Amino acid sequence: MFWYIDPVYLWYVFIPALLISMGVQIYLKSTVSKWSQVRNSKGLYGVDVVKQLFSKTSLQPIPVEKAPGEMSDHFDPHHNVVRLSDTTAGKNSVAAMAIAAHELGHVQQYQTGSGLIGLRNFLLPALQFSPTISYIAIFFGLWFNMTNLLWVGIFFFGLMVLFSILTLPVEIDASKRALRLLDEAGLLVSDQDRRGAKAVLTAAGLTYLAAAVTSILQLLYYISVANRQN
Repeated sequence: MFWYIDPVYLWYVFIPALLISMGVQIYLKSTVSKWSQVRNSKGLYGVDVVKQLFSKTSLQPIPVEKAPGEMSDHFDPHHNVVRLSDTTAGKNSVAAMAIAAHELGHVQQYQTGSGLIGLRNFLLPALQFSPTISYIAIFFGLWFNMTNLLWVGIFFFGLMVLFSILTLPVEIDASKRALRLLDEAGLLVSDQDRRGAKAVLTAAGLTYLAAAVTSILQLLYYISVANRQN
């Protein structure tokens, strides 16, 4: 396809995105691996951390379920349930504590009506069909040299980029809330707990930054191609 052989795409999008993504993933895995070997001061498993945060903070309790896979932890607002992977739910590490608290940070965002969540959710209906329209329009716009069709694809791709950008402050906010919740519940007992939790949450946040940067680079490339076709 066009962008695989275009040297502009290769040097200014593909290679930078690949290096950024690989670097962030390596850093995330090494950080989580390190703090997964360190027991949190309370000796609480991830699922127990969730219970403690529900009982000792202003959060309204919701169901907690197991999620298959590794690092598959997430909050499902549609079903109002927190799902924890086995490596989080069944470990009493600093990493498990931080990851579990992060998901409850998302719960708090919804329960308190966070504006960031509201703004991102506003885009969700459009995101259901944006990828399909975007890639089809961009493909045929490039293949048949149809600039107007290419701009249609760029518009819908831009919606995905905007969603990715909005996701970044949402995740950062959830991590900040996670640390506050852990403090409120008295679970950050030692400096080691606090340092480890911050390190894990920062590493996880970098994955969203990498995704946003990658999507922006790709969007700028498509715009440059459209301008060249003009």
